[in-house]
Amino acid sequence: MIQIIDYGAGNLQSIKNALKKLGARYEVISSPQELRADAKIIFAGVGAAGSAMANLKKSGFDKVLPKLKNPFLGICLGMQLLFESSEEDAVNCLKVLKGDVRKFPLGLTVPQIGWNKVAVNDSVLFKNIPQGSYFYFVNSYYCKPKVRDSIAETEYGMSFCSAVQKENFYGVQFHPEKSGEIGANVLNNFIKLC
Repeated sequence: MIQIIDYGAGNLQSIKNALKKLGARYEVISSPQELRADAKIIFAGVGAAGSAMANLKKSGFDKVLPKLKNPFLGICLGMQLLFESSEEDAVNCLKVLKGDVRKFPLGLTVPQIGWNKVAVNDSVLFKNIPQGSYFYFVNSYYCKPKVRDSIAETEYGMSFCSAVQKENFYGVQFHPEKSGEIGANVLNNFIKLC
C-alpha cells in the first residue's frame, strides 16, 4: 500500500495516475493519524517551502514525518523539506537530512524547467536505471547536503544533488511521475522496497 500525503497544496493527480499505471494500491491521506505502519509514503511537494511547512505544522505532519520508519519518498519540494532549512522563505524544515536548500546562482534561468541528465550512484532506487538517464525537472532551488546522503547528481550551470537517501528516507529533485518510462521505473523500484 502506498499512502500519498495531501498537505493542502499542489496537484496530486499526476502521481496518482503514475501509480495507477503501475498497478499500485494507493490512498491519499491528509492527517498523521491515517498513517499506516505497513505503508510506503510519498510526499510530492509543490509550491513554496514556507507555506508547505506551515501546512505541515498545521496538520501535525511536521512532528511525525521525521520519525517514520516506513519507506518514504519525497519528490521535488518533498525532497527539499527533508533538509534542515531552505533559503526559500528562510524557513526551518523537517531536519531529517543535514544540509540546506539554496537558490540557484544569479545568471541561471529559474526555474529550471525541462529534461536534464542524472548521474546516478548505487542505490536500490536506481536499480536498472541507465547512467545519464533524463528526468523532468521544475526547480529554482537545489539541495546542499552536509554529509554523503547524495545518490545522484545533475548539472545545471553547476553540479547539484538531485537525489538523496538516508536509511528509509529517499528524495528526488526531479518528477518521476512526469518522466515517462524511466521515471515509472524509479517509482516501481520504490514500490518494491520491502
